[in-house]
Amino acid sequence: MKRLGWIVATVLTLSLAFAASPAAAAEKIGFVNIQEVMVTSTFGKKEGEDLRKNIEKTKALLQEKETELKKLKDELEKQRPLLKEEIMKEREIAFQKKLRDYQNLVKDSNEELQVKDQELAKKMIPEILKLVQAIGEKEKFSMIIDVGQIPLAYHTRENDLTKRVIDEFNKTYKPKK
Repeated sequence: MKRLGWIVATVLTLSLAFAASPAAAAEKIGFVNIQEVMVTSTFGKKEGEDLRKNIEKTKALLQEKETELKKLKDELEKQRPLLKEEIMKEREIAFQKKLRDYQNLVKDSNEELQVKDQELAKKMIPEILKLVQAIGEKEKFSMIIDVGQIPLAYHTRENDLTKRVIDEFNKTYKPKK
């Protein structure tokens, strides 16, 4: 992570030094937010909605399991003074097993969500980058920076290509099944 920071700092420093030179007057730097393209494009919205539906189903299941665990724990606490020690230990072991199953379900659900998000990014990002490159070459930009990846204190909105990339992506992207 630190290495990436140094690389970014070096690129920015070089671009600022280059921008200060007399030859820089003709140079164009563009800006795009790839994450925004992914989220607000037609395909991204559709995929995001599908992902949200899966999340809601998972949340409902997790909530159900959580309620079941709370109920089981309350019952254990109420029965503690009434039950023999061996029976109580057996029930506590059963409760711990259900708790572990719940924790594993939460972990698996989070990992599944991350995998789906990564798969979506693998589908979309190469296509988005092709569009950005095509715009850059066509309009003679010397550099196009992803403002979603590099925090910039300021950049001119006139060179923000995000909306154009979204429009072009919506026109041209046909997902491969």
